Amino acid sequence: MKTNVIEQLNQKVTEAIADAVVAAGLAAREELPVFILEVPKEKAHGDLATNAAMQLTKLAKKNPRQIAEAIIAHLNTEQASIQSAEIAGPGFINFRIDRSYLYPVIEEVITQGADYGRSEVGNNQRVQVEFVSANPTGSLHLGHARGAAVGDVLCNVLDFAGYDVTREYYINDAGNQVANLARSIEARYKQELGQDVSMPEDGYHGVDIVGFAKALVESEGDRLLSLSDDERFNYFREYGLERELNKIKRDLQAFRVEFDVWYSETALYESGQVEQGLEALRASGHVYEEEGATWLSTTTFGDDKNRVLVKNDGSYTYLTPDIAYHRDKYGRGFDRMINIWGADHHGYIPRVKAAMEALGNDPKKLVVLIAQMVSLFQNGEKMKMSKRTGKAVTMEDLMEEVGLDAIRYFFTMRSMDSHLDFDMDLAISTSNENPVFYVQYAHARICSIFRQAEEQGIKLVPLTSVDLNKLTTEHEYDLLRKMGELPQEIAEAAEQYAPHRLIRYVYELASLFHSYYKADRVITDDAAQTQARFALLGAVRVAIANVLRLVGVSAPDRM
Repeated sequence: MKTNVIEQLNQKVTEAIADAVVAAGLAAREELPVFILEVPKEKAHGDLATNAAMQLTKLAKKNPRQIAEAIIAHLNTEQASIQSAEIAGPGFINFRIDRSYLYPVIEEVITQGADYGRSEVGNNQRVQVEFVSANPTGSLHLGHARGAAVGDVLCNVLDFAGYDVTREYYINDAGNQVANLARSIEARYKQELGQDVSMPEDGYHGVDIVGFAKALVESEGDRLLSLSDDERFNYFREYGLERELNKIKRDLQAFRVEFDVWYSETALYESGQVEQGLEALRASGHVYEEEGATWLSTTTFGDDKNRVLVKNDGSYTYLTPDIAYHRDKYGRGFDRMINIWGADHHGYIPRVKAAMEALGNDPKKLVVLIAQMVSLFQNGEKMKMSKRTGKAVTMEDLMEEVGLDAIRYFFTMRSMDSHLDFDMDLAISTSNENPVFYVQYAHARICSIFRQAEEQGIKLVPLTSVDLNKLTTEHEYDLLRKMGELPQEIAEAAEQYAPHRLIRYVYELASLFHSYYKADRVITDDAAQTQARFALLGAVRVAIANVLRLVGVSAPDRM
């Protein structure tokens, strides 16, 4: 697998440390312990640091500082691009690196362009990510929007890290919710025709249901009243489902989220998979009958209590079709299946995993991530109501009020398992206090600098003709180093299911650029230095744009 500049450097330094340990007689190569090589938190501590000396104390039977001195004495600094090495604290070794090793980062970024940051760590493993999966009985709301944002970014990150990703939406189009939807539309339809009909007890009171009824009266008149009860119910069910699902698809598309598979719960019943799943569980020996109900012994696999599969009235619980669905996922041969669920589903995880284990499937292949709740704040106060519907704030409301870029950025900004306070005033502000504005402005500012060069008649030469040795300032080194870290950052975000890492990364890169812009002129009296700085900024622009694209945020040329 091709390694990038930063990985190559880390490998060289690691090998140089290992060679020095062996050369100093501290340990044989096969005895070498695992040691850490990392970037110190404080810049004053150098470019890289290792705890190798501490890891060798038992083996070498010396104190860490003595071991560190021996390692430094036998270190091939030239081979590893090491400028200097010094001992810190109890025995850490801090390295300063020859800055010229970073110059190839620019060529790497510019040459790879929109693909810069890609890696092959996923080894083309097949990963299915199921997210959003809201009931098709109303508009997507705030919680769904967060699940959509983090799910989509996670898919983008997994794809960029070399996984074969399938995005899936599970349509809960069977069960009570959809029956209530049909009855709600029927009640509104009859009301539109002047009948004195009350809404069902668990009916849906949203304005969209009223709109559906008005449209039906306009297109069908009172024709539907002549249908049998079953025919009329099925008609309203299909009508409501189609329109609610179309609305969900429209909102998701506007949110820059596309799915590869829309999987229908009804199809599970129609294909016999629910019953087949139940029979497979019975055959596993983990199902028993008690009090007229059918139970699954999930406590055998770590759940806190056993779960009912078939109630004593013969109807299935919610768990039974979910088991059939997840059994089908395993049957499709994915190496890993990732579900992103809302906070209210946390307790559901052990029972689904237990059912999969009862069926003989590896429960570790099923990963469930929880997207915590979002609270909206405006004028310093928590918002509770949607302006339009009087109920939960919808995704559509939010897109209209705040704008898509800010929502996608803010919803990905925190780890998905932490609660998110969304400050609407901050999200729409055009100041550096607004993090998405701050990052986008870095991209736009670089574009502006390139336009200035064109206006001043400065012709940029090919990268092969640029003297990168002209990049000598600390700010330039910081930018090169940060850009070089992007492939590893994306790979780790994929492996840890942590899309918020990209937000942190791109903010830090933008911050380094803004500091550079304030400290150093790009267009200088030294033509060679100017060319080198434009090469650097061209690479920074690519890196920022690539991360924003993964997050689903635009990278504007002007602001």
